[in-house]
Amino acid sequence: MATREALWGYRNRFGDAFGRTYFRRFGPGVVSSVGIGTYLGDPTPAVDEASRESIELALRSGVNHVDTAANYRCGRAERVVGEALRDAPLDRESVVVATKSGFLPFDGERPSDPSAYVRERFVEPGIVDPDDLANGAHAMTPDYLDWSLDRSLDRLGLDAVDCFYLHNPETQLAARSREDVYDGLEAAFEALERRRTAGDVGTYGVAAWNAFRVPEGDDAHLSLAEVLSRAEAAGEAAGPDDDHGLAAVQLPFNVAMADAFTRRNHRAPSEGDADGPVSALSFAHEAGLSVVTSASIGQGDLAVEGAVPPDVDATLAGETPAQRALNFARSAPGVTSSLVGTTDPDHVRENVAAGTFDPLGASAFDAVFE
Repeated sequence: MATREALWGYRNRFGDAFGRTYFRRFGPGVVSSVGIGTYLGDPTPAVDEASRESIELALRSGVNHVDTAANYRCGRAERVVGEALRDAPLDRESVVVATKSGFLPFDGERPSDPSAYVRERFVEPGIVDPDDLANGAHAMTPDYLDWSLDRSLDRLGLDAVDCFYLHNPETQLAARSREDVYDGLEAAFEALERRRTAGDVGTYGVAAWNAFRVPEGDDAHLSLAEVLSRAEAAGEAAGPDDDHGLAAVQLPFNVAMADAFTRRNHRAPSEGDADGPVSALSFAHEAGLSVVTSASIGQGDLAVEGAVPPDVDATLAGETPAQRALNFARSAPGVTSSLVGTTDPDHVRENVAAGTFDPLGASAFDAVFE
């Protein structure tokens, strides 16, 4: 896994090449506030090669945060990340590697009959029970997570990952009650605590698309306070002297999807808070959880001139629309790192260069929404 010495050593390699807050604290050390994602792209050898080259370039250029998932690009994304890590001229211990589990992954390509594939590959061998599935393709039982983590480590070619996310747990709300989903999260956290003790996982987190940014009464809403409470219970179950391993929340955040900052939809982590509910970003910051943003430039939609409202665009630093949109995401109070996926080396260079500009301060960011 990543180590304090190697993470700080990676940061020190770049001296003053980046803005003063480009590297931010995460886990045992620091991580780049621009991370590279691996979600988009067809499951083809050509995209594999382009993705591998982009990840290697990012790792050489000042990005030491790589994010993937078991199901991304039909399982090919994890393999490519592993290859890039082995080929890049740096130590594994200087990179924060994160992956996710929840959606049942295909094996290299999309099958002609996904339902039959799930039945034959997952249900019949007993990897998942049909009753544990939501929308026919999502599970987060302890047995499935153990199986999935082992497969992810195999695909990555690693002994451990630094952060292992439960992927879109709100998907389970389509099949069971909210209380049952919280119970499922606690059982999942207990399983991850065991894998953390075994040294297979450094920390764990929850990566959600809707759960933490929709209104409290929305069918897809999950309470960060309850999620944290379940992690604390799992940590206590792991041992009286052991703190829990929940360290990160991943959610979409950009200038067009700013709900995680603007919407007060979570009970504050401090009991008796007189100000009432707080935003997801505020909750995470007060609770000591790192926030990683996905869709940081709207999957490319915000990289176009004029996509960001002119009054907001004028407050942001950067030479291109993509850089300014990325610096918006990096500026939000409480954000640790903002992910951008690309298979274009020029886009990698552009994204990394966004880190040479200092993002907005907290007060200036607040002023954007006044």
